[in-house]
Amino acid sequence: MKMTNEEYAAYIKQKMPRSPLWKDMALAFVIGGAICCVGQGLTDTFSALGASEEDAGTWTSIALVFLGALLTGLGVYDRLAVCGGAGTLVPITGFANAVVSPALEFKTEGFIAGMAAKIFTIAGPVIVFGISASVIYGAILMLFG
Repeated sequence: MKMTNEEYAAYIKQKMPRSPLWKDMALAFVIGGAICCVGQGLTDTFSALGASEEDAGTWTSIALVFLGALLTGLGVYDRLAVCGGAGTLVPITGFANAVVSPALEFKTEGFIAGMAAKIFTIAGPVIVFGISASVIYGAILMLFG
């Protein structure tokens, strides 16, 4: 059976289940917002304990990375991501999840060849392109700013 590209696209569109876009966006907003509210609560708590604004932000980042890694290790973050989708990717906890998930997945291959070699398979490109973009933006700012 020969099909043109247009016929095949129409066939796939007919068979593919519809995505509940508005529900997904609302859940991403709520879950991502809840993570950010936890972060703000941590910042306020650290400030109330006497930390400067900068130190409170640093401790909040550390705490959120730790919580993201811990919840990933316990399997909670993955269940949260199924519900919250992109809302769990954007905050700093999503970075922790991106580092810990491959480490857990490849731990059976050993510490060196498995976990250590594969730990940045997801987060590595984000780091590389993030740093590259910041260097390019900095150079542009330096030249034209």
